Order: sequence, then structure tokens, then C-alpha cells
Amino acid sequence: MSGEGKTVCVTGASGFIASWLVKHLLRRGYTVNATVRDLSDPLKTKHLVELDGAKERLKLFKANLTEDCSFDEAIEGCHGVFHVASPCTFTTKKDPYAEIVEPAVKGTINVLNSCAKTPSVRRVILTSSITAVSFTTRRSSEGVLDETWFSDPEHCKKNKLWYQLSKTLAEEAAWKFVKEKGIDMVVINSSAVIGSMFNSSLNLTCVIVLNLMNGLQLYKDLIGWINVKDVADAHIQAFEISSANGRYCLSERELRLSDVANELVKLYPSFITRLPQKWEEDDEFSVPYPVSKEKAKTLGINFIPFEVSLKETVESLKEMGLVSF
Repeated sequence: MSGEGKTVCVTGASGFIASWLVKHLLRRGYTVNATVRDLSDPLKTKHLVELDGAKERLKLFKANLTEDCSFDEAIEGCHGVFHVASPCTFTTKKDPYAEIVEPAVKGTINVLNSCAKTPSVRRVILTSSITAVSFTTRRSSEGVLDETWFSDPEHCKKNKLWYQLSKTLAEEAAWKFVKEKGIDMVVINSSAVIGSMFNSSLNLTCVIVLNLMNGLQLYKDLIGWINVKDVADAHIQAFEISSANGRYCLSERELRLSDVANELVKLYPSFITRLPQKWEEDDEFSVPYPVSKEKAKTLGINFIPFEVSLKETVESLKEMGLVSF
């Protein structure tokens, strides 16, 4: 097992991507220091401590994005750090900066500060998003999205795209910090992440599928779709492959929500009566831009087909009692 004898930290371990990452790391023999906000909440910890290998090689730590030095203990002695934790929502109650943007940016710097104080850390893998890549006026003039694209903060602010802004500014701050401190960092920019769920809470993009199945069309069209297991594996490959560097955009398929609806009907014909009949088109996003897969392929990821990912998502929603058919 390639991770045998190595200790890594995964922040925000109770989340969708992070839970699968912890599972795959344990499977590969790593010892995992996993951070959660509340150690006393079984919804955050039960599915983690029940994983194969957890009893021997999983340690849970309490940490909060907005607390200075909160991650020091969890990162101490680690060979690598996977920073996954970040607010994941498109909506806010009052103050989008206080609720989404500031925790994302401050949390990233807090984690990197802990890494800078820990000589054993040889590489940091930052979980960013395709939203830190694609939200720019460059979209109107160039047709293939790749790792050289960066979202424009002013464009995000103007359009009140707070989640997109949080990911963009957090990644910007991270690149500046690691350059100053000499930290080796690789960034994963994944598209909409779907697939099997074994944690207690719904992933943001799985909610989009759920709402679509319930006849709601509340979101603008998305760039691409990727299976959570591929995202977890990409993180690990980015850590283990010494030549890995920079950013990696992950997308198996670029589909509009109307295309996703068509795929749902192919898999589950009875849903044709539930799906929206009228689609809200956004001129800028009505035709998905293709996402380059060239650099992602160097991580050795064999993308799980979208149809499989969608079926896994629906079956998980069914097991959770959120859809019935």
C-alpha cells in the first residue's frame, strides 16, 4: 500500500468529497488526521469511524476555519495536507462575505500557516473548484477551458456570485502564500461533483440533481460533471505523483441541466412527468464550454462515465428516502 507509514491531514472530513478522500486514503494504507468542527456530533463522525481501517489509522481532531492555529495539532507530523474544508452554499442569510467568502479565505490561510510551521509537510493539496476557473469574460472569446483560466473577482462581485468569489479569492490567497513561504501546493479544480453518498449531509450539486428530480429548475447551467470517487483519487494522485504541479481541472462531461434531465429520463422513464418543461437559459452558460482533460489525464484518472455517476447519485438519494419511484 503506497500510503503505509505516512500520515496525512484531511480538513473538513465530514463533507462529501472529504469523506470519500478519507475512505480512499485509509484503503491505501495512510494514517489520516481528519478535522471536523464538532467531535460530539455523530452526523459528522459516525460514517468516518466506521470506515475500514479507521480503528487503527484514523484520528479525529476538532478544528474551525476561522480560528487561528486551529489546525496546528491535526497537521503536526503530517507528510501531506488535503485542505478540503470550505463553506459550500449558493445562499446566505445576511452577510455573504462573513458567511462564505471570509471563512473560505481565512480558513485556507490558517491551514497554510499550520503547514508552514510543520517541517514534515512535503505537499499541500488544495480543493478548489471549476468556479475559480470559469467565471470570466474570457469565456466569450475562447472555447476550451483549461488550467490557465482564472475567474474574475469583479465579475463575481458584480453578479453576486459569492460561492464562486470565495473559491476564487481563497485560491488566489493560497498561491500568493505558498509562493512566499516556499510550500509545494497542487490545486484540484473539480466541476459539479456527484455520485454515491455515505456521509449524512447532501452535497451541493447532489441537491441540484434532487431538485431537478422534484421538478425544480433553480440553477443556472453548469460547466461539467465529475464523480466524487474520481475527485478523491485525483487528490491522492496529485499528492503521490512527484511531478504533479499547478492546477488540475476535472470534468468527465459538460452538460446543460436540460441534458441532465434527458439522461434522467433514459435511466428512469417515469420521471418524465416530474421534470421541468421550461428551461431558463442563460446566454453566457447556455452552451457548456468543453473542459480540457489533457492535464487531468496525467494523474492517471480513468473518468467514471456521467451516466454511472448520475445513477449512483439517484440511488443514494433513494436510500436516503429523498426520492421514491
